[in-house]
Amino acid sequence: MARYVRIDEFGGPEVLSIVHDEQPQAGRSEVRVRVRVAGLNPVDYKIFHGGPAALRYEAVPPCGNGNDFSGVIDELGDGVTGFALGDAAFGGKRMHAQADFVVVDTSRIRKKPAALSFEQAGGLDIAGRAAWASVASIGLTADDTVLIGAAAGGVGILACQLALRTGATVVGTASPVNHDFLRGLGVVPIAYGDGLVDRVRAAVPTVTAALDYNGAATIDAALELGVPGTRINTIAARGHRSGAGVTEVGGQFADLNDLEALATLVADGEIVLPIDRVFPLDQVQDAYRYLMAGHLRGKVVLATR
Repeated sequence: MARYVRIDEFGGPEVLSIVHDEQPQAGRSEVRVRVRVAGLNPVDYKIFHGGPAALRYEAVPPCGNGNDFSGVIDELGDGVTGFALGDAAFGGKRMHAQADFVVVDTSRIRKKPAALSFEQAGGLDIAGRAAWASVASIGLTADDTVLIGAAAGGVGILACQLALRTGATVVGTASPVNHDFLRGLGVVPIAYGDGLVDRVRAAVPTVTAALDYNGAATIDAALELGVPGTRINTIAARGHRSGAGVTEVGGQFADLNDLEALATLVADGEIVLPIDRVFPLDQVQDAYRYLMAGHLRGKVVLATR
């Protein structure tokens, strides 16, 4: 028997349960991964709450939960090439990842670099692809100063470092508890909330681009600071100020080759990805309550053992 997290109905974290079922079997061109770590993302709770995200991803309870995972391949389907039993792998499978086992097509996974921890790999798929694609979407150069909302979160931390690699100046909003950490990365930290625009103006002479991983306040501040709407990208407040030209480039615009490149940067120590907290799979409700409370540094993940 194997465990998986199930969404029993739409609602808060209390709708998540641990269910026992038969172990899944790998089909043609598929592998079965014995999951070690499964990541949590804000989109997960938007899905199990119901509404637009549930419709977008065609979630119909009862169904599985989560996307990101890492683990070890323990079964090969017919026709599989390029992977072997015992390979450590990572990737994503929407509404299936939070489980003891995931069966996945080989086109949706990559081998885990040896120096990349299972915790980092298990939280990388959505945040990594979103950070990669959104940073690329605004064409940063060394002449830019970019405002990044929720700079200490799972996507924000990666995006800050990718932006810094372009030579741009990075201004990141975060809770004061995370300011020293961001300074250590080379980010100019700013407290979010009322007075954000004034604090940004006091810190840097101008802002030329913005990435929103927090919500409408980042977009509004960027526009007030004179950033053209076409150089503002959001994944957290889709539809907000769309008339101003704000774009909505997310992880769907990055592929597994991009994810693999980012994983290599993390494994090599070129980019850091902190793990804020690890919860046992059986404590999935508590894990989402912790994630939803905010003020995190990096990723929250579930461990299956």
